[in-house]
Amino acid sequence: MVLNHVWGLMFQPKQEWQSIHDERCTIKTCYCSHVLFLSAIPAIAGYFGATTVGWQVGAGPVVRLTAQSGLMIAVLTYLTMLVGVFSIGRAIHWMGQTYGSRQTVAQAIALAAYTATPLYLIGVMFLYPLLWLILIAGLPALAYTVYLLYTGVPIMMEVPEERGFLFSSAVLAVGLVMLVALLAVTVILWSEGVGPAFTM
Repeated sequence: MVLNHVWGLMFQPKQEWQSIHDERCTIKTCYCSHVLFLSAIPAIAGYFGATTVGWQVGAGPVVRLTAQSGLMIAVLTYLTMLVGVFSIGRAIHWMGQTYGSRQTVAQAIALAAYTATPLYLIGVMFLYPLLWLILIAGLPALAYTVYLLYTGVPIMMEVPEERGFLFSSAVLAVGLVMLVALLAVTVILWSEGVGPAFTM
């Protein structure tokens, strides 16, 4: 069933992780029932927020993206999230051998996909792109995502709690490195002239 684990992850994560573990979904099932839908939330909300509502810096004019620029960024955001889930899942699987896990790539990708659920959902805030509002809502979502990771790793990857803590910390470090690399690529592309187009 599409999105059938969202409620459980938000309100009873340990039981829901066990349910996800026992389901043994394939990569295709995981993407088709969860990732493809939830990844669209921040991309679509960001498109409408940036092209319709816009944002304001201080007392300056309201700035918006052109429809074409907004669409390009939304599509790239969506594709980046799809690739990011797969990449982090592969990294989890690769690191799992160090921590004694013998789980499949599909289980590792499911862990990455379901861990990101709060970040997908909070993406709806991009409909009204106020930086302070996004920070106020985004920081608790980020904290809960980290909690889901630390809760889910021992269950999904079948490792003891103490190893799960170290494993989760390693996954978190990999995620942060990937984020920094993505930001660096963005800066390079913008400096080469591949950046957003604005309208007042």
